[in-house]
Order: sequence, then C-alpha cells, then structure tokens
Amino acid sequence: MKKSIVAIVLIIIAIVLIVIYGGAPSDQSTSTTGISTTTTTGGTVSPSAPVSGTTKVSSQTSEYHNAELGFSVKYPTVWEKTENSMSVSFIIPIDKAQVSTVAKLQVDVNVISGKCAFPPVTTVKDRGTLKVGSQTLNTISMSNTVQGRGYFNRMYSLQKDSICYMFALSSITLDPATKGLTGSNITQAQNNNKALINSADVAFTDMVKSFGFVAIPQGIDETKAPK
Repeated sequence: MKKSIVAIVLIIIAIVLIVIYGGAPSDQSTSTTGISTTTTTGGTVSPSAPVSGTTKVSSQTSEYHNAELGFSVKYPTVWEKTENSMSVSFIIPIDKAQVSTVAKLQVDVNVISGKCAFPPVTTVKDRGTLKVGSQTLNTISMSNTVQGRGYFNRMYSLQKDSICYMFALSSITLDPATKGLTGSNITQAQNNNKALINSADVAFTDMVKSFGFVAIPQGIDETKAPK
C-alpha cells in the first residue's frame, strides 16, 4: 500500500514538473547565422549593410567605399589603408631599392562638416581646378624646405551641400646628410626623390578622378518587403 502511495506521489510530481518546465516557446529569437532577427511582433528585420569595405577591381587596383561618409575611390592595391570615423588614409610604399631620402608618402581623404578651405600658406606652387564627372574640384600645391627637410603637398577640395571632401597628398624628404650620402649619391637621391613623388602625385590625382558618391543604404523590414 505504501509503495502505491509513493508511486502516485512521484507521478504527480512528474506531471507538475512537466507543466512548469514544458518548454513554452519564447517570445523572441535570433538566428544563429546572424542573418535575421525575429521580433516579439513576428517581424523579421534585415541586418544593416557594412558601412565601409574594399573591393578588388583588378590585380593592381582596389576600390574603397564608405556608405556612412558617402563616397568611393579607386586606389593602387599596394597602398596600405587605415580608417578613422571621418577619414581614410593610405600609406604609399617607398621603393627601398632606390637611393632616395623620401621618408613619407601619404594620402588622406577627410570628410568635414562646413565650407571647404585650404590651409593658409604664404607660398603656393600652383592653383587650379579638376573636373571629375559633373563635379569641379579646387586644387592647390605647396612645397618648401625647413631645416633640410623637403615638404610637398597637393590638395583637392569638393563641396557637396554642407559637406567638404578634402583630399591631400603629403610627402617628406630628409636631408641627404642624415642618410650619409655624399657626392654623386646626393644627386641620384634627389632625382629619385622627384621621380617617387611625381609617381605618387599622378596616382593620387587618378584616385581623386575616380571619386564617386555612395548612397547610404536604408534598412528594410522583411515583413514589408516584396515577396
């Protein structure tokens, strides 16, 4: 008799546990693939598209696009890209096999809120404009030497409503003495410096010419998307 009572009690406990922990479906779930998320209302929302990225166009050219900043440019794949919240920079590699004193070759694209304005300088090498599609960019270049160091900068600016797109190439060459160069090696280094900077300048201008606006993608609720 006691065994029967115990058995009945155990059965009742089991039934209660099943009722309590029967695994009622949850109100919200997220797919493990990260492709979509189901909300409590049953709607499925698509994930936001990547803000920026790089696509290889050819063996020598890549395209950088940034939907948040609203632009894309093509650049040599060998350039090393780094990003910040409102800019992207490209480090141009320097051929170490050549005798030169070039210490820096860098391209920067900055997106600035406000009116475009070049930095105030006393010596301007040249000014001009560059036509890119239906857009006209202003350009300026500057060069000077300070304590044996040579500086060359070329800048382009494009105004789009209240946003300024500023492109800049900057280069620094060192005093040949810091490299231990003498005699004909100095002349060779100076010639190579010019060749390296001119090559970077041409590639930089080509990058600016490839500039295009990128529309910011809008998220889509899949419950409202066409089937």
